[in-house]
Amino acid sequence: MNVLIDTSVWSLALRRSPRQLSPREAATAAEFAELIKEGRARIIGIIRQELLSGIKAQPQFEKLRDIVRAFPDELVNTADYEAAALASNQCRSKGVAVSVSDMLLCAVAQSRDWALFSTDPDFSRYAKMLPIKLHDVRQ
Repeated sequence: MNVLIDTSVWSLALRRSPRQLSPREAATAAEFAELIKEGRARIIGIIRQELLSGIKAQPQFEKLRDIVRAFPDELVNTADYEAAALASNQCRSKGVAVSVSDMLLCAVAQSRDWALFSTDPDFSRYAKMLPIKLHDVRQ
């Protein structure tokens, strides 16, 4: 099964020094690397934009941009945006605040039968209301 990698994991693995990572974060970065080796890591444009945003140094931006260019964007279509809006409405009707980008990730993953890999605890809450699969570090 393919895995849609959230910005939090890309950033952890590519924007932070391995020496700065906790054991859990290091395991997450290693799992990310394994998913890449297996050819299962997926990205969409909003994740790419979030990952590349906020980088102050142009050379650092270009280096990260060049690394991420190895991963083509999964195309997002009208049905994905409509499904994201529906998911947002479902969560909000149950009192759960959501972000537009998180709901798009959920919709894309669900429609393609992919898992989501994130360090963001919000996705665990969404998984209680939406039929999404979450990927975790394998033992």
